[in-house]
Formats: sequence, structure tokens, C-alpha cells
Amino acid sequence: MERILVVGVTGAGKSTLARALSTRLGLPHHEMDALYFNGPGWSVNDALIEDVSRLTSEPRWIIDSIGYPEVRDLLWNRADTVIWLDYPKRVIMPRVLRRSLRRTLRREVIFGGNRETWRDWLSREHPAWWAWSQHGPRHREVELRVNDPRFAPLRTLRFAHPDDTAAWLTSL
Repeated sequence: MERILVVGVTGAGKSTLARALSTRLGLPHHEMDALYFNGPGWSVNDALIEDVSRLTSEPRWIIDSIGYPEVRDLLWNRADTVIWLDYPKRVIMPRVLRRSLRRTLRREVIFGGNRETWRDWLSREHPAWWAWSQHGPRHREVELRVNDPRFAPLRTLRFAHPDDTAAWLTSL
């Protein structure tokens, strides 16, 4: 486990787990959304492919994402381990709602200097809407990838509940 992807739907706890693994295993952690969104107005990083290619050419890393389409295969081809947080909506939705509410109320600065706003809650791009609508499609996509012969060499750890993930992390 030296090149790790932590995957799952929005709100699963990918970044939280990736940070914990980074500390425990001494691996550098790269947050995919911070690589993707690089400026005000949710502007997208034009050098995303180059940046991800450079980071993943290193021998050791953790990235908390299935990957945006532009870099998805690159990540999966270079990883040696996939940790899949395959949690049900009843676990995901309270998490993502609490996180977005906190970010909105506290006006927390996130990726690229952006903030979640009350107006954002009405958008289909808001994390709560995204987590709800993408839960099934994301599950199917990860399922296809972990069963894809191209990625057979990857070690896959699949956790169906946060308690299982926490027990595994404690055992490291």
C-alpha cells in the first residue's frame, strides 16, 4: 500500500480517511478537489492532467477520489490499492448535509478559495444533491472498475460501514 486511491460518493469520508492514512503510513496525501478547483468561481485547473501525472509518478501517495474523467484511468493505472467506502445513503446523506451546513454557516474557505453558499443549496451541483443523485451511478462505476481486468492487479478493500473502516484503520 504505497499508491492508494480512496473512493466513494461525496460525503463518504474519503478525505478524512486519506488524511488519517497519510499520518499513519507516512504517505503524502493529495486532495483531488483541491487539485481540480484552483481559483475563485470554482474555476477548473487547466493543468490537471499534468499535475496529477506528476504527483502519481512519485512512488508513494494517497489521493481521495475515483478521479475526474480526465485523469480517472491515469489514477487507476498507477495505484496499487483502492479503498472503497461503499456506504449506504442513510450513512452518506447526514454526513454531507452536516458538512455543507457547517461550511455554509461558518463561510469556510474550501477549494480554490471558494465557499459553499445558501444559493448553492439550490443547485444540482451542490454536494447534497450530488451525493443523492450520484450514489447509484458512482457505486456502479466503482464496481465496474474493481472488476475490470485492466485493474486486476489492484488490491481492493471495500468497506460497507464506517465502523468496519475504523476497525481496519485501527488494525494498521
